[in-house]
Amino acid sequence: MTSDSPIAVEKATHPGLGLSLALASAMAFALSGPLAKPLFGAGWNAGSVVLVRIGLAAALVAPFGIRALGGRWWLLRRNARVIVLYGILAVAGAQFCYFSAVERMAVGPALLIEYTAPAGVVVWLWLRHGQRPGRLTVLGAVLAAAGLVLVLDLLSGAPVSISGVLWALGAMVGAASYFVISADTDNGLPPLTLAAAGLAVGGLFLGLFALIGALPVHFATHTATYAASELPFWLPLLALGLVTAALSYSLGIAATRHLGSRLASFVALTEVLFAVLFAWLLLDELPRVVQLAGGILVLAGVVAVKLGETQVARGDGHLLGTDQDQG
Repeated sequence: MTSDSPIAVEKATHPGLGLSLALASAMAFALSGPLAKPLFGAGWNAGSVVLVRIGLAAALVAPFGIRALGGRWWLLRRNARVIVLYGILAVAGAQFCYFSAVERMAVGPALLIEYTAPAGVVVWLWLRHGQRPGRLTVLGAVLAAAGLVLVLDLLSGAPVSISGVLWALGAMVGAASYFVISADTDNGLPPLTLAAAGLAVGGLFLGLFALIGALPVHFATHTATYAASELPFWLPLLALGLVTAALSYSLGIAATRHLGSRLASFVALTEVLFAVLFAWLLLDELPRVVQLAGGILVLAGVVAVKLGETQVARGDGHLLGTDQDQG
């Protein structure tokens, strides 16, 4: 996806088309957890599922990434460090941690924890670059934290998978890394090229760890049981690579070009809602009322965080503009 400077003023070029593409991308991403979970019961594990998913997506997106590069191979050499970090943290790390969380807990709560990533980005910018968050951002972080308490159902004393929560937090770090790395528009890499290269690096990284035994992978040929029927194992795997990775990344990039990164990130929050819907339809997983209330708080908190970032960005842009005028 494209990202702009924190002080850039974004304008939606084709908001209707962009909104449609962004919703389709969020829907495609949201299928990943519900599609993957029955594979775990059929003998697969998080390592094998994410390896196949990323490998398929890398093969599908590679031609488009090469075409977008337009023969400027030196861009890959110049940005090798960025591409490696993107592939390891934002692709392999985020996906492996998310699927590991889904192995141990319901899809909805796992995704809600991952989607606290904007708050993680704010903390990183504060600690690394001294960009102190405003009051609205702090309020958003508090709302998100309160929402997580309800999502995890901590107040009722219900059992919580600590390992699942930790894996989901790892996915949050990976997602936050995605936003931070994607925000760099000075490297000259076309978005499709960065996506293709990152998927390739992530796939190679996971494949190497699998070969040396550091990443456990379990493959099986049993059918995967969903709420309505049983499917051959290869069908959900194909959908994971084609729909939830290659297609979702491509649609998301196109949507961001039309909407701008800030508006597109708001629309991306609908992934959580789609994931809850798909988990209900495919897995018969329906969150409790208290968890749904917590989910609303989490989403409200993330929106507040994003609004707080926008206010700070506009303020910085105004100050920079004033300084330039005075100069």
